[in-house]
Amino acid sequence: MEKATPAHSEHSPRGRLRLGRPRLLIVGCGDIGGRIVARLAARFRIVALTSSPERVPLLRAAGTVPIVGNLDQRSSLSRLAAFHTRVIHLAPPPATGGRRDPRTRALLAALRGRAQRLVYVSTTGVYGDRAGRHVDETTPIAPANERAWRRADAERMVRAAGGCVLRAPGIYAHDRLPLDRLRAGTPALAPEDDVFTNHIHADDLARLCIAALARGRSGRVYNAVDRSRLKMGEYFDLVADRFDLPRPPRLPRAQLRAAVSPMMYSFMSESRRIIGARVERELRLRLAWPTVADTLASL
Repeated sequence: MEKATPAHSEHSPRGRLRLGRPRLLIVGCGDIGGRIVARLAARFRIVALTSSPERVPLLRAAGTVPIVGNLDQRSSLSRLAAFHTRVIHLAPPPATGGRRDPRTRALLAALRGRAQRLVYVSTTGVYGDRAGRHVDETTPIAPANERAWRRADAERMVRAAGGCVLRAPGIYAHDRLPLDRLRAGTPALAPEDDVFTNHIHADDLARLCIAALARGRSGRVYNAVDRSRLKMGEYFDLVADRFDLPRPPRLPRAQLRAAVSPMMYSFMSESRRIIGARVERELRLRLAWPTVADTLASL
């Protein structure tokens, strides 16, 4: 990731220019947020909401104005209303808690309905299992678990507030590959039981957030996916071959369920091939990494 421009003193001429730049609030400024900051720090005054005080120096060095606040504690969000014009919401719902997302509800309440441009990164998990069939943005959602229902709840609130939604699948990058999983020998599904999976490079997802901030339509959904059409085991095999690692052992579904965590198994229980035509047509963005194979070939 390219290094972001550090913030300048507000008393210097360059600092005064910085204060005149449009503001952008990033909520949940982790890996994807950092990639957005690296691209926009020279053009925006970026405010980063973090729940971790220890991350403040890192976020400040990256070129943001950090604000400590917790979406699980509404009283800590009172300062957000001043940074309402443009918002990229990357924070996930809680890991547990039924079908409602209290974090997005708390964020929108703190923004007081003033966000002019709002982008939320959701998940393709809201489509549920499609038995390998093709899915586009017009396909009705069918969440298969409470985690996906919480995402659907967040989407509904964001769209009602005039924002747009990016539904992202498995996020990977040059520095974000399942190497530890392969080294551990974690099994994958046997070919006859395997499921289709979908991918997006982290850099492309960051670029899509920026494009949606500029050109996303109010209430619109965009599938933020690349053109890879791989089954999950095929993805692991490609990465293993590229790094000269053993391919994962393959197990029938009944045996694999006992060998992996419940959350990992839930990802292996849904199969869909997602189409993201609106990304290029409406957001007018051509992916830098259109397939996983393109990324691996560049290493």
